[in-house]
Amino acid sequence: MANTLTITDNRTGKQYELPIEHDTIRAMELRKIKVKDDDFGMMTYDPAFMNTASCVSKITFIDGDKGILRYRGYPIEQLAEKSSHLEVAYLLMHGDLPTLPQLKEWTATIMGHTAVFDQLKNVLTGFPHDAHPMGMLGSLVAALSTYYPESRKISDPASMKLHVYRLIAKMPTLSAWCFRHRKGLAPVDPENGLSYTGNFLNMLYKSSGQRYTPDPVLERALDILFILHADHEQNCSTSTMRAIGSSQADPYVSMSGALSALNGSLHGGANEQVLLMLKEIGSKDHIPAFIKEVKEGNGEKRLMGFGHRVYKNYDPRAKIIKATADQVFGVTGRNPLLDIALELERIALQDEYFVKRKLYPNVDFYSGIIYQAMGFPTDFFTVLFAIPRAAGWIVQWSEMINDPEQKIARPRQVYLGSDERNYVPMNQRK
Repeated sequence: MANTLTITDNRTGKQYELPIEHDTIRAMELRKIKVKDDDFGMMTYDPAFMNTASCVSKITFIDGDKGILRYRGYPIEQLAEKSSHLEVAYLLMHGDLPTLPQLKEWTATIMGHTAVFDQLKNVLTGFPHDAHPMGMLGSLVAALSTYYPESRKISDPASMKLHVYRLIAKMPTLSAWCFRHRKGLAPVDPENGLSYTGNFLNMLYKSSGQRYTPDPVLERALDILFILHADHEQNCSTSTMRAIGSSQADPYVSMSGALSALNGSLHGGANEQVLLMLKEIGSKDHIPAFIKEVKEGNGEKRLMGFGHRVYKNYDPRAKIIKATADQVFGVTGRNPLLDIALELERIALQDEYFVKRKLYPNVDFYSGIIYQAMGFPTDFFTVLFAIPRAAGWIVQWSEMINDPEQKIARPRQVYLGSDERNYVPMNQRK
């Protein structure tokens, strides 16, 4: 048969025909391969899921070798140039770009849900003012579950649609709360006459009794960054969202778990690490010495912002952010770290050591420089990742909930521990 894989088990001489669909075999087919009839059957061992598909999806396509990223088939370059974050969120949710009336209705609905219960501010005030914003944000999102107990009814489509609106809408509000709490400032209420990113900037920076008008260049730059971060296939935080949701947990606690996964320095915190690396280098003159230490491979120096689990080519999001940086710096002034970053990129892309390993700049390499220029503290960078990713998370969660093949996530293990042993009384142990 053309669409099958023939496996010969050299232990028994038996042959097995496994069907191939979409260049994939189902792992459960391997369970047929046994030495004895009462064996458990063959499993695959795949630490970190390097080559295991846990779902089928119609949302995001990535070709890492070619540097391609598409949402619902649309190239990320076109969306970043021509779209808005809320239009992209609609696309992710519904599968197609909206008509003008659909976009107006969607935008009005989202912006109509931006307000958060005042009682939740009591949770906020319980945090110390130096608390990490991601810890606060994850707790506040989980707390929303207690205000919307009907969110546990995940089989109710009308109810679930409402929670989609709420999560996309309230993430900027809760994030702004965390930002202002760190500064000892009271929260600012949403103003729904503003855009999604304009409203967010207003809630961050508005002074009491004064009107705040976001700079249109920075507002648009932030919108582009939000588009680039809206979804990225089955990464650590997205697969966490799906795994928690597979237990039929409500979307608020599921997203709180995704926020926890995003918080790690190898995921959402990577752009903060890039900034720390550039500050450590300090000057273009120090780059050759830094590169030398990285190549020596003692583990003490790492080239942050280069390389990606999926991309083995230039991350298409990094190209867009690099182009956006010039517009931002035209307003904020040039970030001195940019010169170090540009020279570091130039050297690394010409160095055989990095070229051979396909270490190209990723989305984190330039985003932190822009965020710093816009006045965001480094530990807030991951929050700026989380706000737009909320759209992708909730869409991925919805797709998982409606997939008839999905069950509660429960990976297998290869047990290498002791065989059966008898209990040893305390006075006989050595």
